[in-house]
Amino acid sequence: MAEKKVISDLEARIRQLMADHQKLTDLCAQTAAERDTLRKENRELQQQVKKLDKELATAQLGQGLSGNAANQTKAIARVNRLMREVDRCIALLDKPERISEDLQAE
Repeated sequence: MAEKKVISDLEARIRQLMADHQKLTDLCAQTAAERDTLRKENRELQQQVKKLDKELATAQLGQGLSGNAANQTKAIARVNRLMREVDRCIALLDKPERISEDLQAE
């Protein structure tokens, strides 16, 4: 009699464990789907932030160039930075042999 009770208790525990396992498997799948959705939303929001940062920089540059004193120093600094970058690009185009040397050094 005691053996039947032990066996029935084990069967009940096994059924409960199987049910718990199924619930956790379902919860895991649901959580993974939510994670994927949130990652996608996060990527989209990061892209939107980058786009808005570019728009803000452009607007500040425009305001700075139009004479707004608050943004004028930022605009001048940005223009100078862009000009240095253009100068570097021109220098690289003028010296193609230097490019090949740089590539070989890497």
